[in-house]
Amino acid sequence: MQLRIALHAAVERLTSANVPSPRMNAELLIMFTLGCDRAYLYAHPERELSPDEMQSYDEALAKRAAGMPAQYITGHQEFWGLDLVVSPAVLIPRPETEHLVEAVRELASNLAGSSAPPRQLFIADVGTGSGAIALALAKQLPTARIYATDNSPAALEVARANAARLELTSRIDFRLTDLLDGISPSSLDLVVSNPPYVGESEEDSVQLEVRKFEPRRAVFAGPSGLEVIERLIPAAHLVLRPGRRLVLEISGTIAERVRSLLSKWTEVEIRNDLQGIARVALARKD
Repeated sequence: MQLRIALHAAVERLTSANVPSPRMNAELLIMFTLGCDRAYLYAHPERELSPDEMQSYDEALAKRAAGMPAQYITGHQEFWGLDLVVSPAVLIPRPETEHLVEAVRELASNLAGSSAPPRQLFIADVGTGSGAIALALAKQLPTARIYATDNSPAALEVARANAARLELTSRIDFRLTDLLDGISPSSLDLVVSNPPYVGESEEDSVQLEVRKFEPRRAVFAGPSGLEVIERLIPAAHLVLRPGRRLVLEISGTIAERVRSLLSKWTEVEIRNDLQGIARVALARKD
């Protein structure tokens, strides 16, 4: 079958299955199957697909039609310009989380000061998952020392693989632990986290493919959505140096409740994402 015909049939199949952006998904999966880029698709529409290629493409389309995220099929997701390996063991990094990286980069620049060389900063990424935040920060802040924690061995395996691929292993200390357990008190300059913050009562509002395929522990925190954050805030207060900062990804539904939990902190700020939704909470330890 010619590439253009296979692609057209794939778009119809994904459309019938109510997959969002069916053409984009069809192209992404054929590029994955053939190991090519989008320019190749448009330059070679008459290319004949081999039986093996057709079988592989059909299998990928079947998974996507069943709701499996394309990132789990291809095994890759871009974040902050980095090509990350992902698997069902980790949450798929999302563009909204880049607001978290931007906030930390801004704070780090202020903390490091204008000295030459800049003062080394110590940062913890709590619940690192794929390592997306820790790796983006390691890339952006070459003098920083980063601790990346997670309570999932499978997630840490993915994060370590990403660090090795990006040659950043020496910059990050990966730790299998709960939140910030094992980190010395008053030793960190910044604590950053994209914790689980969806309440179980909100489950019906979460996309089906997220509920069905992404790790539940990385999405749902408990009945209220605050269960992890309630433990993380005092843990961060213990390990941060005076005057240093906590940066959390949140959602609009919990923004004011998170603000209340930060009542003992100063300079509490809630920042919106590009859609005007509360996305990042920042706070300073006295």
